[in-house]
Amino acid sequence: MATRPLRGSERRPLPNTRALGPADPAERLEVTVVVRPSNRQGLKDRLQKLAHGERSVGPLSRAEFARQYGASRADLDAVREFAEAHGLAVVQEHAGRCTVVLSGTVAQFNDAFGIQLQHCSCPGGTYRGRAGPVYIPAELDGIIEAVIGLDNRPQARAHFRVKVSEARRRLRPAQAAAASFTPVQLATLYDFPQGDGKGECIALIELGGGYQPQDIQTYFSGLGLTAPAVTAVSVDQASNQPTGDPSGPDGEVMLDIEVAGAIAPAAAIAVYFAPNTDAGFLDAVTTAIHDSVRKPSVVSVSWGGPESTWTQQSMSAMDQAFQAAAAMGVTVCIAAGDSGSSDGVSDGGNHVDFPASSPNVLACGGTSLQANGTTIASEVVWNGGNPASGAGGGGVSTFFALPSWQKGLDTTDAEGSRSPLANRGVPDVSADADPQTGYEVLVDGTSAVYGGTSAVAPLWAGLIARINGLTGRAAGFVNAALYGQPSALHDITQGNNGAFAASPGWDACTGLGSPDGTKVAAIAGL
Repeated sequence: MATRPLRGSERRPLPNTRALGPADPAERLEVTVVVRPSNRQGLKDRLQKLAHGERSVGPLSRAEFARQYGASRADLDAVREFAEAHGLAVVQEHAGRCTVVLSGTVAQFNDAFGIQLQHCSCPGGTYRGRAGPVYIPAELDGIIEAVIGLDNRPQARAHFRVKVSEARRRLRPAQAAAASFTPVQLATLYDFPQGDGKGECIALIELGGGYQPQDIQTYFSGLGLTAPAVTAVSVDQASNQPTGDPSGPDGEVMLDIEVAGAIAPAAAIAVYFAPNTDAGFLDAVTTAIHDSVRKPSVVSVSWGGPESTWTQQSMSAMDQAFQAAAAMGVTVCIAAGDSGSSDGVSDGGNHVDFPASSPNVLACGGTSLQANGTTIASEVVWNGGNPASGAGGGGVSTFFALPSWQKGLDTTDAEGSRSPLANRGVPDVSADADPQTGYEVLVDGTSAVYGGTSAVAPLWAGLIARINGLTGRAAGFVNAALYGQPSALHDITQGNNGAFAASPGWDACTGLGSPDGTKVAAIAGL
């Protein structure tokens, strides 16, 4: 059977990786195969109309999306036939998600996709890895767009930072440092419209850790709020598993729940737990977006990694999921990263974080905010001055083209020189992210002040849920509308995130700026 390398599937070993030998041929695994949508051009045309603000293009239901743009029966059957020929079982297929999940052994997957999976050692642990491309049958070229999950290296990191001086103090939320804020206080400072998100569902994507219900009750009681209804959703056998370490992944989970829940306490919160792999990440996102039971209208993601650490097939597959979200009126808010313009890559270059760099999401950057009572006294780019203290992520994608609503914009470097924006610019918007002026949260029984763009994504998600609850309709893809009316945001003009500086208008540090919630609501039709 003639085979071809799958475009964009090339993998390289992690830095300082050592192959320990072939992976156990009897080891069982599940792999997600992404299939082409049935009407790609039609979906592209719909998204272009959304980007131009055409109100006549309303959101599709999940069932309508699957019928109009999901994978075709013929394509799904072709993948099933290929799988069964190699002894692989079809665990799940979903036309709307354009995915087929296969189960089998390492030996079977090696044979099916022309690879040699290895047991690899790297700093911090081991993983099952591969190098080079995945091979697919020639007759499936163009049908199969990605094969994800063969390699199970950790794919993403959480984008939160703990205020060091507060990290281990056991305090009640009201006793935290004066420079910090509760989410409720930030909603006032940012003039969020009155509302509680009733009738909405906010989806949170988590790649580790968990929450303790007692912490949720204690935290919201301290704020004088009724705790939101929180549901854990298992993806790829992952589950709510708190570690007991507030500086670990529990910190991300609780930060997301507490910020989004404080902004929209009457909204249901669904927490999708998945393994921290490229397949787990994709499966969590597609599960949330296409969830016909909970029907989230907003998705918040506070995990990511430099574009250079992703395969092209993974980025394309994830972006395809975000295109579906836009078509179905689901707003996706994603943290832009906490390591400045380098995104933590040590090659001396500039990097942006994915999935925030997708043009079909609202990329959320970071500021440092000071208040005078209930008004903002100052707000600048978040930059702690050293890698340990963090800085808001931002820059220019090397993978995604310039979207129409960013045409004509410039970047400003740290020396003040301006250059035309050539590709997708990150972030779109921002809000308080500096851990020194951060969010008062409760994690594993410990009160602390957290920052990072991980807090900004659920803050914006809570705002969108609040607006949706007030209008009775989904705001959906809001980027084009925000770029069309930038006065709905507080323009940040001071500071830098390393290579890029703030400037009047959009910049690669804070995007259009932080929200004036009432004005953002007006754009959404309130």
